[in-house]
Amino acid sequence: MELTILVVDDSPTMRRIICNTLDRLGYKNHVEAENGQQAWELIQKGGINFLLTDWNMPEMNGLELVTTIRRSPAHKDLPIIMITTKGMTEEVLEAVKAGVNNYIVKPFTPEVLEEKIKAVLAKMAVAR
Repeated sequence: MELTILVVDDSPTMRRIICNTLDRLGYKNHVEAENGQQAWELIQKGGINFLLTDWNMPEMNGLELVTTIRRSPAHKDLPIIMITTKGMTEEVLEAVKAGVNNYIVKPFTPEVLEEKIKAVLAKMAVAR
């Protein structure tokens, strides 16, 4: 199955960095959104099967987006990795409680992104 990854970040530069990294890792199918509201609209249209989201964004932040997805019966199992500057233990725990599958603190390396995506996909495969 070809993954379609939704990259959500209010910074166009960060979205470009993440998308370029995904390309280099072989994940060529990705779409972008600049906030949680835009992301939620794309998710509801269907076809998204992996989410990389920032936390701090206007309109709807990443935590609100994760909570909205987890409350939706149609999308509750969507794999989610939060990529953010928030690295405090309490913040990581808050994101995990909200339902993220994994967490990356910016700045990150392509290796970390690849490792986290593969770890989440492996867990999802086991769960099925």
